[in-house]
Amino acid sequence: MMKPLQIALDGPAGAGKSTIAKTLAKKLGYVYIDTGAIYRAVTYRALKEGIGLEDGPALAAMIHHMDLRLVPSESGQRVFDGVAEVTDEIRSSEVTNNVSFVARQAEVRDALMDLQRDLAREGGIVMDGRDIGTHVLPSADLKVFMTATVEERARRRHEENVAKGIPSNFEQLKEEIALRDKRDSERVVAPLRQADDAHFLDTTDLSIDGVVMAIEQLMKQVINR
Repeated sequence: MMKPLQIALDGPAGAGKSTIAKTLAKKLGYVYIDTGAIYRAVTYRALKEGIGLEDGPALAAMIHHMDLRLVPSESGQRVFDGVAEVTDEIRSSEVTNNVSFVARQAEVRDALMDLQRDLAREGGIVMDGRDIGTHVLPSADLKVFMTATVEERARRRHEENVAKGIPSNFEQLKEEIALRDKRDSERVVAPLRQADDAHFLDTTDLSIDGVVMAIEQLMKQVINR
C-alpha cells in the first residue's frame, strides 16, 4: 500500500485554501495542518510567558521547547501545547491582534518550518499556506497553487462577512486583497510564489466540490506515476 501523501496547498489570500484543505483532509481521512493555528499557538504561549512578540531569537528558543500537536476530531481540529488544549484560547482577540508581529519574525518562521515538517513527516496530511510547497515542504508529493481573480476573492470574503453580520465594503476588500498579494509576493522571508513543480488551479469558476475533485484527479496522477 502506498504511503499516505503530503499535500501542499499554496496561494494568495482569499483563494479558499483553508476551506478546501479542511474538506479534502476530512474526505481522505488525512490530518489538516492549519499553519495559522500553529502561529496562533506560539503567540498565545509568548503572551502567557511574557516573551517579546518581536524578539525573534527568544521566540525561536521558546518554540523549540513546545510540544505542539494538531488533533482532528468530529468538531474540527483541536490544538494542544503539551497536555494543555489551547483550541479556544488561540482564537482570542488578544492573540488575533498580535499574531502578525510574531509571524513576521524570520527566526520564528525558520523554527516553525522544522515543527511543520515534523508534523508532516509521516504523510497523510494536507497543509495550506503561502510558502508550503516552496519553503516548508519542498518535497511534498503533491503541490497545488490555488488562486482566483481579485474580484472573485473579494466577492467570497464579502459574502462571508455579510453572512457573519460583519460590516463589509466590496470595493475596499478588492483593494485590501490586491495590497495583500503585493506584500506577500514581495516579502523578504518565504515570499508567495508558485513552486516550479506545483499544479496551477484557478478556482474562480469552481465550487468547493469542484476544486476537491480537481485535486483528487491530481492525486491519482501522483499515485499512478
